[in-house]
Amino acid sequence: MLIEFSVSNYRSFWKSQTLSMAAGVSKELQKENTFDPLIKSLPSLLRSAVVYGANGSGKSNLIKALAFMQEFVLSSSKESLEGEEIRRKPFLLHSDAPSQDSEFEVVFIEDEIRFQYGFMVTDKKVTNEWLLAYPGNRPQRWFERSYNPEKKKDEWYFGPKFSGSKKVLQGATRSNALFLSTAVQLNSEQLLPVYNWFQRLVVIEHGELIEREFTAKSCEDTGTCNDILKFMKGAGVDVDDIAIKERKFEELPLPSDMPEDLKKIIQKGMQGKVIKEVFFRHDLDDSQKSVLFPLLEESDGTQKLFAYAAPWLDVLRNGRVLIVDELDNSFHPHLVRYLLNLIHNPEWNTANGQIIFSTHDTSILDTNIFRRDQIWFMEKNKNQATELYPLTDFHPRKNEALEKGYLQGRFGALPYIGDVRF
Repeated sequence: MLIEFSVSNYRSFWKSQTLSMAAGVSKELQKENTFDPLIKSLPSLLRSAVVYGANGSGKSNLIKALAFMQEFVLSSSKESLEGEEIRRKPFLLHSDAPSQDSEFEVVFIEDEIRFQYGFMVTDKKVTNEWLLAYPGNRPQRWFERSYNPEKKKDEWYFGPKFSGSKKVLQGATRSNALFLSTAVQLNSEQLLPVYNWFQRLVVIEHGELIEREFTAKSCEDTGTCNDILKFMKGAGVDVDDIAIKERKFEELPLPSDMPEDLKKIIQKGMQGKVIKEVFFRHDLDDSQKSVLFPLLEESDGTQKLFAYAAPWLDVLRNGRVLIVDELDNSFHPHLVRYLLNLIHNPEWNTANGQIIFSTHDTSILDTNIFRRDQIWFMEKNKNQATELYPLTDFHPRKNEALEKGYLQGRFGALPYIGDVRF
């Protein structure tokens, strides 16, 4: 469960910006759109949050920031060597930004414990890293790491509740790797829940190829495939069954206009690999026969819906956090509402999964889908840095026409259309 995420000095973010999934005191859609995290002192949490903003305002960069944090946690200890650069992307429209740290922090719940974990990095090293745990009402600082530029070395603090061989773990941690990642690689069971939260995070930045493969693999299980079929039918897709066929890559046709040199490189790299092809079965009305349509010949929206099917069901059943850039791309507005209604339905979303997504679809603002504290906006300030702020900052009236207000500029986050003459 995600409580909040903060980022600074990364891509279009300069000063720290925070997205919170904590619900306000409003009673609107309380049963559908919020849930109790079952931890004292914590407010109810939101099942979803939507982010609006003009093209280039930084919506995609919010998703990229979460994706960077996830990737760095999962791979920094095993996919780089001492001295290699950290591929962070600082804010470039301030002269101080490239030399300053980029900072990332998440507050979340895993295994019924609230954690607060974050780190700061430059291009060369991890300059700060910290983890606080709240197994009760009082915080426990498990570890903190801070680079001392005068002594040119890390300084460490380990709290009394931290377990494990501190000297071994500390000595194994490279300057460009996270202590969390290193400790888990060295079998730290205490830190495994924190690491697992990042493993369970699902980020869909652009394209759905990986998700489509995941859904295709999920269809190998008959029960899961039937649920995916129900998911597709519930969205109005006319399909009678889903079939998976395996073919060797060499048997698949490559585009006729692809250069021969590139074809040879791809064929050599993929030689012997088995590709799972997805087919939709459609029964004929005038006979007992049916035909199989390759998924790639279906509409873009149908292909995208299939790609999302298994991840979406996984969120509902296993309580994952799903981050999606431009959810409305290739989707009809009614289809977006269908997907959100699944997330907001406590009978479907039994594990309290959450989704955060960006969109340009303003039609869902006035459909009684969202609470006002679920709606966020992004825009660039005068320094061209992204600012993130909630709709609740404007104290909208209960029945206010939000779509109209947004499009008229009441909440900002609109593109500035200039007068162009040719």
